[in-house]
This record gives sequence, C-alpha cells and structure tokens, in this order.
Amino acid sequence: MSAPIVIAGAGIGGLAAALSLARAGKRVLVLERATRIEEVGAGLQIAPNAGRILAKLGLEPPLAAVALEPEAINIRRGRDGAVLARLDLSDSRSRWGAPFRLFHRADLQGALLHSALENPHTHVRAGARVGDFQANARGVRIRVHTQDGVEEIEAAGLIGADGVRSSVRGHLVPSERDAPAYSGCVAWRATLPADSIPAALRARESNLWLMPGAHVVHYPLRDGSMINAVVIIEEPPDAEDAHSSLSLQGSELARRFAPRRTSAALRELIEAGASWRHWPLFMRPALKQWTHGPVTLLGDAAHPMVPFLAQGAAQAIEDADALGEAFMRLGATVEAAFAAYEGARVARAEQVVQASRRQGGYFHMSGLPAVARNLAIRALGGPGMLARNAWLYR
Repeated sequence: MSAPIVIAGAGIGGLAAALSLARAGKRVLVLERATRIEEVGAGLQIAPNAGRILAKLGLEPPLAAVALEPEAINIRRGRDGAVLARLDLSDSRSRWGAPFRLFHRADLQGALLHSALENPHTHVRAGARVGDFQANARGVRIRVHTQDGVEEIEAAGLIGADGVRSSVRGHLVPSERDAPAYSGCVAWRATLPADSIPAALRARESNLWLMPGAHVVHYPLRDGSMINAVVIIEEPPDAEDAHSSLSLQGSELARRFAPRRTSAALRELIEAGASWRHWPLFMRPALKQWTHGPVTLLGDAAHPMVPFLAQGAAQAIEDADALGEAFMRLGATVEAAFAAYEGARVARAEQVVQASRRQGGYFHMSGLPAVARNLAIRALGGPGMLARNAWLYR
C-alpha cells in the first residue's frame, strides 16, 4: 500500500484538505497534537467562496442542519448605533452559488471530522505531534511524538496545517525574522445568551460597529439562542496585557471602552458577557514559497491574516480545494501537485491578507476620516458595500 499524505493539524483547514485529497483518490493521515480534537472559540462566518467548496465535498446536508443563515449585515456607527448601511444577503445563493452562513466552530469542525472519519481514504490520529522531518527519494520521513514515545513514519508528502505558530513552517523557514509578530490588535471573544442582550440586537443578522481604534462584531448562532461577539481593540505592544492570556467580565471590558463614545445598546451587550477571552492577534511575514519538494503549508501556517474580512477559515478551505484540484487535474507526483497548488494560491491568499489588514485601518478611523468613511458607506448603501467585496465571493 502506498504511503499516505500526512497533514499536521486537524483544524478546519486540515480536515477540509483531507477530504479534498480523499476526493482526488489520495490516502491521507491527519495528525493532531491535542489529545482531543475539538475547536476552541465560538463563532465562525463562512462566506459563499468557501460555502461552494464545502458543498462540493458533500457536506451540504450536515452543515445546513447546524448553520444559521443571516438575513443581512448591519454596519453601525459605534457612538449611537445608527445603521450606516444594511447589506441584504437574501440573494447570496443565486448570486454567488452559496449563502453566507454562521457556525459555532465546534459544529463546523465536528461535521468535517465526522466526514473524515467515515471516509475510507482518511485516518485521523489525536495526541500525535509532527516533529522534525526529512525529504527523501520516497517522499518524507517524519518523526511523530506521542504519549508512548517517538515513532517514525514514511509519507508521500507533508502538509503543515498547524496554525500561525506552525512547527512545520518553523522547520521549513528556520529564521527569527519569520517568527509570529503581534499585529497591534487584541480580540476579546464571548458567547452570550441571546436573552441577555437588547432585543433590538437579537435579529438573525450580523452587526459590525465602527469606532476609533476598535470595532465590534456580533451575530446569532445555531437556533438564535446564543450570540457570538468579538471586540477588537488596538493595543500597543508594550501594553500590560497585550500578549497575556486572561479573561475579563463584561463590566471591566466596558470600562476599557469608557474613553470612547459608545451607544447604550452596545455597552449593554458588552456588559452581558460573563467572561470575555483575550486573543492577541499575530501575523507572520509573507512567504513567496510555501512548498519545498514534498512538504507544503496551508491556511494560517502559510498565510495568517487578521480577521477583519472574516476570511481566515475561508482561505484555508480554498487552499484545501486547490490541493485536491491539483491532484485531480495533474494526476502527478506529490511534488508537482504541491507546486501547482502553490502557484494557484499564493497571489490570491496574499491579496486577501493585505485587504484584511487595510480593512482594519478602515474600521478604526477617527476624526474627519471617520466622518468621510461614514458618508461613503451611506452613499454606497448595502448593494454598493456588497459589491465592494464581491471579488472575495465570486
């Protein structure tokens, strides 16, 4: 039996890659360092560009059962809650071939994992960390660390889908200049009971609040009984908790917003959070080359991005699709397919990385630039704002 392609990481990108490669007829072994495969965090937005791919992988029925399709996105002014534009999403399926969907991360990852475990071409192992590796004439030899010790396995190829702190990337690019670097922003995340926030904010819609040096995103999950909320604040790298791991009660987080003028409804939403978890946002330098022979990178390991376009998971899913398509189209060696995958994805991924970074500056404007931005959003309206990002969804 031929050696499998090994994927380091059983997150959304890694599992989607496993299914895409299995669809191309490849044997896949997914290795996850955690002893239990479960997603951290709460909400996740999946735009049509990724939704089409998940449907192609046969996941439409299980995902439809756990997703919530928002009716609209409201862009709000933070100081008073005024709606600057309402983006109607009702025609997303006919316009882009898939709807916008909101998931609890555990539900999306669970559906991917179940499909991978049911697929005869894929095998998933938890508690197995990819260590160092060495390319050879047969593919790549990998040292795998488990609770029982270290074992060596032969693989046809290795895909690092192990996140922004990827150990696979660390072996491929052993340079301090490539290390993760703080982006200048932190995210505070919480899941709130829907009945704890103002009734006006419980609709089946996503909301984006803009304010100087910060923005807030919140939307309903599952059956609408819970609200996923993310507060993103600019913090200098020398701030006391910029890199620390901590949580805050909503009242304390609201006090951090005190210098900003915020609407009463937004303050009430923030105060409703019993525990806001602190997530510093990290970036890495752009790589011109993801692939080295039989080893390549995927998702945040290849192109970490700030979440201001809600495209991190979507771009990992696009990577997964391009991998499978490279094998189906070429029927070639792992090295050739990996090179074709890289060629198809590097420019697009970097375009999204840069657009996400610019979006943060746009969200966080203050003074006259913010006034001009708000006037432009009102002038464009919902259709114009959707058209502004249509290049992502097509």
